[in-house]
Amino acid sequence: MKKLKIETLIVLVMALGLFSNNMIAQKYPNENVTLSPREQSIIAIAALTAKGDLSKLNTALNAGLEAGLTINQIKEAIVHLYAYCGFPRSIRGLQTFMEVLTERKAKGINDVPGAEASPIQEEPSKYERGREVLGKLTGAPQGGPRTGYSAFAPVIDVFLKEHLFADIFERDVLTYSERELVTISVISSIGGAEPMLRSHLNICLNVGLTPKQLQQFISIIESTLGKEEANAAQKILDEVLNNKKTALVFPKGDVITNNNFTGTAWLQMLVNNDSTYYTSIGNVTFEPKARTNWHKHPGGQILLITDGQGYYQEKGKSAQLLHKSDVVKIPPDAAHWHGAAPDSSLTHIAISPNTDKGSVVWLQPVTDVEYNSCEYRR
Repeated sequence: MKKLKIETLIVLVMALGLFSNNMIAQKYPNENVTLSPREQSIIAIAALTAKGDLSKLNTALNAGLEAGLTINQIKEAIVHLYAYCGFPRSIRGLQTFMEVLTERKAKGINDVPGAEASPIQEEPSKYERGREVLGKLTGAPQGGPRTGYSAFAPVIDVFLKEHLFADIFERDVLTYSERELVTISVISSIGGAEPMLRSHLNICLNVGLTPKQLQQFISIIESTLGKEEANAAQKILDEVLNNKKTALVFPKGDVITNNNFTGTAWLQMLVNNDSTYYTSIGNVTFEPKARTNWHKHPGGQILLITDGQGYYQEKGKSAQLLHKSDVVKIPPDAAHWHGAAPDSSLTHIAISPNTDKGSVVWLQPVTDVEYNSCEYRR
């Protein structure tokens, strides 16, 4: 039987995507992952600092330290938020934190300082680095012409990319998801910035936070600030999640339960292998840091990156950073692995042709050392 050409397979995948629009009414996948105590504390600290409620902030800072946040992580969160609510709130937050640390030290409590920020690479230019970071956060290319306020006042586009997304977001004391929790907490606190909140809630989903975690975020905003702020944020979150449901092309599928993956990943088979097409096609989603074992395909493989960021690496070569819309052509019998970046989920369509030459050959797991050695500048 004649085998289907790769070009025809890709057309088939896209046709399946159109067909799956009939499934738009399905619920957004409900991951059973909740915000950690540290993340919950970051939300409360950021919201109260932005609001200027220093009495409640004192309590939240103590709770954050008890939850396991380091001194430097809390300092970084308070410094980060100045870009969204100004120096006065940020400085008052830092002064309140200094008082808390003095009080705790007087009680004999020695809190963990934590890691300092790693040195930032100076090349390429700060603007280019900021544009790269923004691309990672949004999962969208950043090379097009300026529009909206960036076209109206180009200098703010420069300031945003050079300072906010290069100077601040590149610092590795906090992860992307933690920085986004700070950001949406501040925006929810100050109010009146719905377009920015909408944008950053989408980024939250793109860097690996789940709808359930964002719903928990709303609950923390209500208990920390009040119903008015929570209701306003809930309205925007509902809009974002409804748009995500509509945009969902393929189902997420089921959690993969075999030992060929590290971390949590989901699989939805789209085309099962048979003796007509000699091809299997699956939709695979990785949570942050999740990845396959080393493995190889006798007939090769093609990956179509549909969401998030991650890595692809062949044995003996440097890891390749993956973005939405990337296409990876994997040679037959090339030992490789692929998976999500530390601060982002990754979704791809995996096309495995020529299966009459043999099925996938699974090898050893990708170690933490191998994974952490990937060049990934935050």
